[in-house]
Amino acid sequence: MVKNRIKELAAAYKSEFIANRRHLHANPELSFQEYKTAAFVEKQLNNLGISQIEHKAKTGLLAVIEGKNPSKKVIALRGDMDALPIFEQNEVPYKSINPGVMHACGHDVHTASLLGAAKILNEIKGQFEGTIKLIFQPGEELLPGGASLMIKDKVLENPRPSGIIGQHVMPLIPVGKVGFRKGMYMASADELYITVKGKGGHGAMPESLVDPVLIASHMIVALQQVVSRNASPKIPSVLSFGRVEALGATNIIPNEVKIQGTFRTLNEEWRYKAHQHMVNIAKGIVEGMGGELDFDIRIGYPFLKNAEALTSRAQEAAVQYLGSENVVDLDVWMASEDFSYYTQEIDGCFYRLGTRNEVKGFVSGVHTPTFDIDEDALEIGAGLMAWIAVNELGS
Repeated sequence: MVKNRIKELAAAYKSEFIANRRHLHANPELSFQEYKTAAFVEKQLNNLGISQIEHKAKTGLLAVIEGKNPSKKVIALRGDMDALPIFEQNEVPYKSINPGVMHACGHDVHTASLLGAAKILNEIKGQFEGTIKLIFQPGEELLPGGASLMIKDKVLENPRPSGIIGQHVMPLIPVGKVGFRKGMYMASADELYITVKGKGGHGAMPESLVDPVLIASHMIVALQQVVSRNASPKIPSVLSFGRVEALGATNIIPNEVKIQGTFRTLNEEWRYKAHQHMVNIAKGIVEGMGGELDFDIRIGYPFLKNAEALTSRAQEAAVQYLGSENVVDLDVWMASEDFSYYTQEIDGCFYRLGTRNEVKGFVSGVHTPTFDIDEDALEIGAGLMAWIAVNELGS
């Protein structure tokens, strides 16, 4: 039985999957700078005897594995390769050797898992029909998103997949388990860059100034009504500001205040209405208090919607592979992912790979300097992805 063979191979090659992950973790590269990472991935694919490899979007790769009757059906698997600008605080043998760069979001796991799936699938290609496209993608962490560039470089063409599968580490889920959600899953994400301009001067002479700090404070509070009073309670929405830069002093009012934030939602129509609400409210507050406003909204990733039928089949395949007790249902997640670009083009399924182990101390969240995983997850990460692909080809 193919499923059992995949399990056997995943267990047999687990140490190799871990070695690949540790190499990637120790040698992280930032978004769109993944030259050495891509070279490493290409070398591993060549070692497997996979010869159909194309360079895409400068630092991305597309590899193809053909089973029997290659044109029968095509499915794509995706793994992202970039790291984050974080100084790693883990004291482990595979700690990042690039100061200030760290695989703090698990993309090393995603790449190693996809390499593992490639090894398994290439070994059993005589046991399935169809074609599997392996997408090793750069730049998930940085706009405009590597997925959008890979799509522009035609990774979804010639041949066009019927669907695409992606997985992402989840430190909230125990190792050994995976999570799925059909339909709307992850939010769109837009970046907000706001400058409030006034007239600075001595803090003891406020009557002669136009205080941008005071104006910005009123504006930030007023903008919260975009979610609390303009959004439908049925539409998840988040408006957060994470950076406010005034650069004055105890007795110095600056000329301007710079603010950065994010807006996220799960409804595209409301998304763009909210943009206009934000600008209108901010403009009214700022100009009404005598200041000037620059409000730049940088459009980020769209919402991520998991195709109902594809995700149902993938979840059932996971139940077959791991048992129903190890497959959990996910809630809406207000983070964003550029995998969403693929789901705007073809059916997609983006699921979660459990990596948490409290006994071993693997509890830190992603995007933190102490994030790490229980590497037992790699056996599942590679094997399950291979099984979902084979199962989908046969559906």
